[in-house]
Amino acid sequence: MHAIVDQIQPVDLHAGEQARRYLDTLTKPPGSLGALEDLASQLSAITGELKPSVTPPAVIVFAADHGVAAEGVSAFPQEVTEQMVTNFAQGGAAINVFARQIDARIEVVDVGVASRLSLPGVVDAKVRAGTANMVREDAMSRADALAAMDAGITAVERAAKAGAKCIIVGEMGIANTTASSAMLAVLSGESVASVVGAGTGLNQQQQAHKVAVIERAISARQAKPQDPLDVLAKLGGLEIAAMTGAYLAAAAQRLPAIVDGFIATVAALTACRLCPAVRGYLIFGHRSQEPGHDSALMVLAAKPLLDMGMRLGEGSGAALTHPLLQAATAMMKEMATFAKAGVSGKAAP
Repeated sequence: MHAIVDQIQPVDLHAGEQARRYLDTLTKPPGSLGALEDLASQLSAITGELKPSVTPPAVIVFAADHGVAAEGVSAFPQEVTEQMVTNFAQGGAAINVFARQIDARIEVVDVGVASRLSLPGVVDAKVRAGTANMVREDAMSRADALAAMDAGITAVERAAKAGAKCIIVGEMGIANTTASSAMLAVLSGESVASVVGAGTGLNQQQQAHKVAVIERAISARQAKPQDPLDVLAKLGGLEIAAMTGAYLAAAAQRLPAIVDGFIATVAALTACRLCPAVRGYLIFGHRSQEPGHDSALMVLAAKPLLDMGMRLGEGSGAALTHPLLQAATAMMKEMATFAKAGVSGKAAP
């Protein structure tokens, strides 16, 4: 992990400011394209280029199981993780549909599915067969967390070598909102009740049970908020660790990373706690319905581009955001300046 952190440089604020000045020469009132102009400036700061490209994108979905599922915290049984990975491999999930829509390279990575998988199109990077039940013992060792992070780093490096210009990270793992909620409560200092939502569709009684399970786990594990790797190992998940590594690697490669919903944002927060410079490389795709997502976004001072009432995961909301990045870069490349178009600019006061 230290090797990848050492490679990460802050975004190029000078390039971002150059983009801002260039935007004001285009045939529109200054700032009139709102958040799209902010996005264009950020993409320039990330890449160091005035007219960057964000195509082709790469979608990487990390899958793993969680021992805490034994506590009855999910509306779905654990075997759904394996079944959904099969669905990904066959191209039938929402993220497959959205990846095809944006012509994205998609890779599914098994970092900790409990069952043995042998599926064409699924990368075997299994660290262990799911985490332990965090109510009874640490979810994993620090070595396991680091190994899963390495799987995420390697996946992004593969995508970069294949020519990816933008990274979209997704996840699949029954009970991973439980792990993410526990991590967020410790990292943010928020109460468990305020960050726990319905996940895959819990009723009010089941949600109260989920809160109690997480509170027991946090009390038992005593993870140190100032040590994000400790929080990740004791309360997290293998796919959350892989996503954390993926965000670190995207920053090291100077690639924009579109952050998906709640679980992805907790992984992004972990990456930022490990290396604050990562924050500049993150573009927050959408606001999830999970209540903890607002807390995670607030900690990161992040404003997502979309708010569509989604809570699926898989990287689905991030993939839907990618056309906005394409629009921002197309604006920089194709829109005429006042001088070129022969249009009079704003009159002097």
